[in-house]
Amino acid sequence: MSRRTSLKITDERERQLEKASEIVASGPDDDPPMSVVIDAALAHLIQSEENIREARDVMDPVTIQQFNTDVIGLRYRTRIESYWR
Repeated sequence: MSRRTSLKITDERERQLEKASEIVASGPDDDPPMSVVIDAALAHLIQSEENIREARDVMDPVTIQQFNTDVIGLRYRTRIESYWR
């Protein structure tokens, strides 16, 4: 990860921050600071990755694949294909 001194807020990033802020807010009148929203998002990302990795021991690959996201995804050496259409 490269360290930068500024964060460019694009329209898409602003939309995501607003949506994340609504999730983190304790109520409709709460407006959490951006640092709190970013900290919550980072904590969630780390916890989600840990949870998915731990689930590998108790769930089959097809089930685990259902929880993959654009950011977190576990891959297996063999391909998982459904023969049913």
